[in-house]
Amino acid sequence: MRRLTRTTQLSASQDKRSLEHESAAMQVSGSALYIDDLPEPANIKYAALGISQHTAGKLEQVDLEDVRNSPGVVDVVTVADVPGHIDIAPVFDGDPILAHEHILFHGQPVFAVLANSTREARQAALKGKIQVTEQAPCLTIAQAHEANSFVRPMHTMQQGDANATIKNCEHRIQGSLDIGGQEHLYLEGQIAMAIPGEDDNITVYSSTQHPTELQKLIAEVLDIKFHKVVVEMRRAGGAFGGKETQSAQWACIAALLAAKNKCAVKLRLPRSQDMIVTGKRHPFSNQYEVGVDSNGQIQAANVKISGNCGHSPDLSDAIVDRAMFHTDNGYYLGDCKIEGHRCRTNQVSHTAFRGFGGPQGMMIGEAMMDKIARTLGKDPLLVRKQNLYSEENGRNTTQYGMQVENFLLPEIIEQLENKAEYWRRREEITAFNAKNRFIKKGLSLTPVKFGISFTVKHLNQAGALVHIYTDGSMQVNHGGTEMGQGLHTKIQQIAAQEMSIPAAMIEVTATRTDKVPNTSPTAASSGTDLNGKAVQNACITIKQRLAEYFAQRFEVSADSVEFKDGTIRSGEHQVDFAEFIQQAYMDRVHLSAAGHYKTPKIFYDRNTGNGRPFFYFAYGAALSEVTVDTLTGEYKVNRVDILHDTGKSINPALDIGQIEGAFIQGMGWLTSEELVWDETGKLASNNPATYKIPAIGDTPEIFNVELLDRDNSEDTIFRSKAVGEPPFMLAISVWCAIKDAISSLTQYKVDPPLHAPATPESVLAAIDAVQEN
Repeated sequence: MRRLTRTTQLSASQDKRSLEHESAAMQVSGSALYIDDLPEPANIKYAALGISQHTAGKLEQVDLEDVRNSPGVVDVVTVADVPGHIDIAPVFDGDPILAHEHILFHGQPVFAVLANSTREARQAALKGKIQVTEQAPCLTIAQAHEANSFVRPMHTMQQGDANATIKNCEHRIQGSLDIGGQEHLYLEGQIAMAIPGEDDNITVYSSTQHPTELQKLIAEVLDIKFHKVVVEMRRAGGAFGGKETQSAQWACIAALLAAKNKCAVKLRLPRSQDMIVTGKRHPFSNQYEVGVDSNGQIQAANVKISGNCGHSPDLSDAIVDRAMFHTDNGYYLGDCKIEGHRCRTNQVSHTAFRGFGGPQGMMIGEAMMDKIARTLGKDPLLVRKQNLYSEENGRNTTQYGMQVENFLLPEIIEQLENKAEYWRRREEITAFNAKNRFIKKGLSLTPVKFGISFTVKHLNQAGALVHIYTDGSMQVNHGGTEMGQGLHTKIQQIAAQEMSIPAAMIEVTATRTDKVPNTSPTAASSGTDLNGKAVQNACITIKQRLAEYFAQRFEVSADSVEFKDGTIRSGEHQVDFAEFIQQAYMDRVHLSAAGHYKTPKIFYDRNTGNGRPFFYFAYGAALSEVTVDTLTGEYKVNRVDILHDTGKSINPALDIGQIEGAFIQGMGWLTSEELVWDETGKLASNNPATYKIPAIGDTPEIFNVELLDRDNSEDTIFRSKAVGEPPFMLAISVWCAIKDAISSLTQYKVDPPLHAPATPESVLAAIDAVQEN
């Protein structure tokens, strides 16, 4: 049996903070309720989609006669049945609720069926006859550039004159990199249940990251006011960005059918259809030219990145922006110019995915480091360290004009390289490769500098609602959504710490638009940062009321009142928390408060390409070791060592879980997870049999994770740092390690042209390329 070694480093104080996930026992026992587990109303009906088998063209006719006559069918709707808005795009127009006049991608939903059972609905949906006058589809980034086909205008970030500086550099190094997309493959698929009420009211239960956006879009589709719609979400079985905008369509269709037929409606997509009709991580095609001196120090960089956005903008403007923001990773680029192109193709509209474009941009920074090292005959780690941002010598301005302060990467890299014995292992691997003709090992240490905040400023706000009941128990509601990441657990801990009572006395309730309105999506790794501060502010409001009441009763100063260990006290006066709450209620003290928080300091001017789009940066580094079979292209990740910056971690155990999961998911993106569309534009990798995510056997045999437990220099909730997305990009070390192993075939003189994902076929192609060089 293969043995895995998993090491985590937790101090005694960290162990005390590691409260178990609030749903862990229910999830393990199977009693945790997801949307499909909720009790169903007596009159519920079930919906299914009829999708197009064409990729692009004019929609001429939809014959639904056989669908309507199919057994169990109650209703069939097309876009013509929508009483309000037909476009449900999140920002820029382009996303019809059902196909309207044109087919935009293979598998686009054209109609929806309502029937007495899911089976009857899905069988009926196969009987629709969709007539399309086909047009030649645009399927690649190259075709989009050739046709001048873009969903949004190009954007540029620039410091100095990159082209002029590059011309005068000692070395001019060029490269290109194609990066594949990624399927979210959440365990719980897309699902919504809509229940109509009286007077046009409707309640929708949806597996979503953005209840407020669903509320807005449902109201607009039904042509009713927002206050008529309530969206609730207790927990989602995974999301990773795939339920930020992409959950809206199914909720809107369920609501449309429910309102039209005056019955409850559930719409649950089967897995293969879910994969066809929902967007992926954006595939990218990137090119760069970098000018360096003889020591490998970057003087200037010119980068062109192009994202395959699919047929509509969705969130692509912000996603490509974030890729541009992260092309530097942790490196000073000198005079630089970054161009970002948003390519329109006839694919499903690609969308948010953990990292939100950051990983695709960061890949360029790491690709540049490797190529500089191979070109100059240096160790890649030395080149990386030499090009890190530095406040001391003034090399700390990003390509978007932000000053990098409190830069932790030099410290993190030094700790990791020493503790994981980079140089000893480098010598051993070099010797191993010299002795072994076909089996090669690779080693790479790569850093992460990831900006935390929504790059759309108004989204950086959150609300919360806190109640204290007369027995001293508390109920907390906030605008974030629980997707398995432990957000509700951290919120529970924040409220418990603020009020100094046991976490068991606090219940975090389902996210609902009628409790906390106008919320932002749970995305951008900001769920705890934003909602935690909002909850803290609500608690502070109640504490102030209680302190003033305590001061009045005991004739002390309100400033002297403490909340500690389940009591409220000042000097010799001390009262049990629950007892005092009852007294406060009897004296009519208000025991409920709303809280709000908005992130300070951030701004970005797209006209100039300059600003401070991030409140702070989260840092980390990973050292990965791999073994590659150069005859087959197969490889194994043998060992991974991670040191990651979480600020003053609120819950170290949850944070380590996020780091481990993010790393493995990132590793899958860069190795085995290959999206394949055929020549007609049809998704061929549309189920878990044809799309390979990492399995337990792909976990590194040695997997060491340690937290850099250091207070955030910015005033975040309890000085913690976001941890959802940054560790995803630590997996770039695996891709770089595979390249390192291949490069050993040339005595490390050639940088392999390895595109992502690095499937065994891609590895073999890169091996052939370096051996022909």
